[in-house]
Amino acid sequence: MAKHKVTLIPGDGIGPEVTEAAVRVIDAAGVDIEWDRHEAGITAIQEHGVSVPDALMDSIRQNRVALKGPITTLVGKGFKSANVTLRQKLDLYVNLRPVKTIGGVPSRFEKVDLIIVRENTEDLYTGIESVISPGVTSATKVITERASSRVIRWAFEYARKNKRKKITLVHKANIMKISDGLFLQIFENVAKEYPDIIAEDKIVDALSMKLVMDPSKFDMLVLGNLFGDIVSDLAAGLVGGLGVVPGANIGDEYAVFEAVHGTAPDIAGKNLANPTALIFSSLLMLRHLGEHEAANRIWKSIVLTLAMGHNLTRDLGGTCTTTEFTDELINEIKSRS
Repeated sequence: MAKHKVTLIPGDGIGPEVTEAAVRVIDAAGVDIEWDRHEAGITAIQEHGVSVPDALMDSIRQNRVALKGPITTLVGKGFKSANVTLRQKLDLYVNLRPVKTIGGVPSRFEKVDLIIVRENTEDLYTGIESVISPGVTSATKVITERASSRVIRWAFEYARKNKRKKITLVHKANIMKISDGLFLQIFENVAKEYPDIIAEDKIVDALSMKLVMDPSKFDMLVLGNLFGDIVSDLAAGLVGGLGVVPGANIGDEYAVFEAVHGTAPDIAGKNLANPTALIFSSLLMLRHLGEHEAANRIWKSIVLTLAMGHNLTRDLGGTCTTTEFTDELINEIKSRS
């Protein structure tokens, strides 16, 4: 019997390719996982008529952990985002995005080391929209004390556990005085319980400017859902893009680890995709499962592979296929066994 059972969601576009690469890497590191495969998004719509089938939800609730490839979210039409649906139905209230400079990956900055914590269940992403009259629409921004308190407290606990020194709350309370004002007030109250951690706040537009000028000024960022979505992608651009940063959605009972980049339909099925982001996300998953030794070995192997620069995918300036890059990484992992 496998030591772990994990729900696997290959996704669509390049999803199946990068997911298979991550599975191969984990297997090469000797982690015993039984994968329970399920579809979501467009593929699930085609097969089951819904973007998040009941069988998938049942699998995650039983296994408690899932690894997910990228899933298409249609713009301005179509079905509700499968990503948002999973977060809301499973109450995955924390979106965790570590952003770190990796040697060998072209970027504008050195020594970037940010932890971004985004509230994942409310704000404008509740999807409460309406047409007031022809040509006039509205969207409701929902901020609650419960959701704000738990994600902020989670961030402070993470900081203390991982020896992070400072947390910056990001908001727009100068304009949205009630909704973001509540978010800021709760942060200030919770921060009093953690005197060992520096707590500050920044308005989102000022934060964005300062982040691209000197990201070393920041340690951890805590944001609401919309600003967190935007700023986490901005931060990824500081270290080489979405293809080299991991993501995790975490709740009290379940966790879904995912690639945060898109499905890249233009290269889907061509064996050209860079699997690094999903592999990094799988390292977050392995640590969540207690497989720290394997996670460390994979981390060292991929960092060395990227730093050497001999076997990179095209998006990083190399000529390797997805398979060739994965093979090189696996050889490095096995050399450390």
